[in-house]
Amino acid sequence: MSTTKTYPKVTSVRPAEGKCLLVTFDNAVRKVYDCKPLFDTPPFHELKDDWLFKTVHPDPGGYGVSWTDDIDLSESELWEHGVIDQ
Repeated sequence: MSTTKTYPKVTSVRPAEGKCLLVTFDNAVRKVYDCKPLFDTPPFHELKDDWLFKTVHPDPGGYGVSWTDDIDLSESELWEHGVIDQ
């Protein structure tokens, strides 16, 4: 029996104030994800650059978000650690 947990897929993402992401999922839930705690670890430290940070986009199929081939976050990370947008 499989116990694989599934997560809602990302339908849209946009950069928000304070190096946060506003992520909308396919179940209509919107969450704010704070990227600042990631900045101390490679390759995420590159996201301190505003230009790069603003290039975020959803991955095909909604399995997360990406900036480059090396910098991405999964839908599970965004769902588990994001805070519901008020």
